[in-house]
Amino acid sequence: MVEQFIKQREQLDVEHKHLTDELAQLETNKSTAEERREGSPFGKREEEATETLELEKRLALENRIRQEMAAVEHAMEKIEKGTYGLCDNCGKKIDPNRLEALPQASLCLNCKALLAKNAHAAPPPR
Repeated sequence: MVEQFIKQREQLDVEHKHLTDELAQLETNKSTAEERREGSPFGKREEEATETLELEKRLALENRIRQEMAAVEHAMEKIEKGTYGLCDNCGKKIDPNRLEALPQASLCLNCKALLAKNAHAAPPPR
């Protein structure tokens, strides 16, 4: 089964490297931003608000990148185990066109749609 998904494995490797580079770039930018902040001409409150906003944006981006990286790594593990191309939820084959477009897909379209529908129907957290 591994030979069947050589193209997807290559795409996953490229995406994994891209995500790793993005995380490294975020770390570099974080250090540069901290150095720039020293001696800022803005008032303390404005500076703190800006820092908080920048931190929230960076953390959200880091979180998204880490989630994407986990999905890519999960797909790579599935290739090695011989379960790549099978839905994690129902076990049916994932449409090859879906895997070509999104090699890290772990759910078939039906299960993905059901998950999205249930996420929208869930009551808001208290």
